[in-house]
Amino acid sequence: SARTIHLVMDNLNTHRQNSLCMAFGDDAGRELWSRFTVHYTPKHGSWLNPAENEASLWSRECLGRLRIGSLSELRRRTSLWNKDAHRRRRKITWRFTKEQARAVFKLDQISTSRSEH
Repeated sequence: SARTIHLVMDNLNTHRQNSLCMAFGDDAGRELWSRFTVHYTPKHGSWLNPAENEASLWSRECLGRLRIGSLSELRRRTSLWNKDAHRRRRKITWRFTKEQARAVFKLDQISTSRSEH
C-alpha cells in the first residue's frame, strides 16, 4: 500500500524496469516500477555503505546509551526517529573521490593503463 518504495541498490543490469516487466508482464511491471524511487550506489562503491550508515545513525540518534525494556518501546522510538529523519530528508553525500582513492591506495606509484575516454 506504500505510494513510494525507496530502493538502494547497485547498478546490476537486472535492476531495471525491464526485469520487472519480464517477471510480471508489461503492465504490472511498469506500474510497480513507477512506485520505486531508485537510489543507485556509486559504480565502484559498496552497496553496504548506505545500510551501515543508516544503522549507525539509528544506533547513535535513536538509542544512544539507552537500554530499551520492550519491543513495543523500541518500535515506538524507531518510528519516531524514522519520521524525523524523513522529515529532514537527509541524504548520503559521497565524498571519496577517484583522486583520493588513488592517493590512499597509492595507485599513482603503480603503472596502470588508463582509458583515454
